[in-house]
Amino acid sequence: MAFVEIVDRVIALLRDRARISYRVLKREFALDDEQLEDMKAELIDAQRVARDENGKVLVWTGNSSLESRVQSLESEGQGRTPTVQTLDPRRQTLDAVAERRQLTVLFCDLVGSTALSAQLDPEDYRAVVQRYHQTCSEVIQRHEGYLAQYLGDGLLVYFGYPTAHEDDARRAVRTGLEIITALQEQVPSPLVGEGQGEGAAVPPRPLQVRIGIHTGLVVVGEIGSREKRELLALGETPNLAARIQGLTEPNTVFISAATQRLIEGQFECQPFGSHLVKGIDRPIVVYPCRVNGRVADI
Repeated sequence: MAFVEIVDRVIALLRDRARISYRVLKREFALDDEQLEDMKAELIDAQRVARDENGKVLVWTGNSSLESRVQSLESEGQGRTPTVQTLDPRRQTLDAVAERRQLTVLFCDLVGSTALSAQLDPEDYRAVVQRYHQTCSEVIQRHEGYLAQYLGDGLLVYFGYPTAHEDDARRAVRTGLEIITALQEQVPSPLVGEGQGEGAAVPPRPLQVRIGIHTGLVVVGEIGSREKRELLALGETPNLAARIQGLTEPNTVFISAATQRLIEGQFECQPFGSHLVKGIDRPIVVYPCRVNGRVADI
């Protein structure tokens, strides 16, 4: 396939999905690094149909001069004319491409962040949070999760978007467990490890997190204003994941009953009782997860 044809197919795919990661593009079209850079230059600079986000994702911005060409490409051989979804110039949003999905949502929150920010110089605190974010991001990418938001010292992660997998729930639970392990091995807290008295030293204690996971239906789409837009999953599912995270102990992964049913037999999970949480009118059952005979709160 000629490179120009690949460009047209990427445009069609990006227009339909609104956002797509560079990793997915490389895998889907067998692009090497140089070809990916050429693709970015063509779509962002030449055709002006996309913008880069954090060096990881292409975001569709649209270009009316290309709509008819993309439409023709997609309708070729189908005997029909597809509907073209365009950017509303009044609101500058992409509500038309919002889609209904089942996602597994992971919330990760840093334990003791208030104490860290109070006791550290702002630059030192920023360095700690950056290292924490980087460590978590590497684990998330390894399991093909989508890091939707950095919420201060928290992380909001989707499994099942933009690419769905049959085992998204398993990927989410594995990610949570591996984040805890990675932080223990790689990111010591700067508030411990100093000597106490002559010749004495306290071993560094790693940063700790709380992780909550829930699976359910959402609507994924862009929200916000002309000045700032975000792609978010809306519905009860993210709220439940956040509430479950609030129930957990440090260095613990708690999952909902819905997620537990999807990963049953792959991890060791035991019911941890039913809990009433703010904003939810029914008790929710949560499960701490185990793997290889070890509970997640190592």
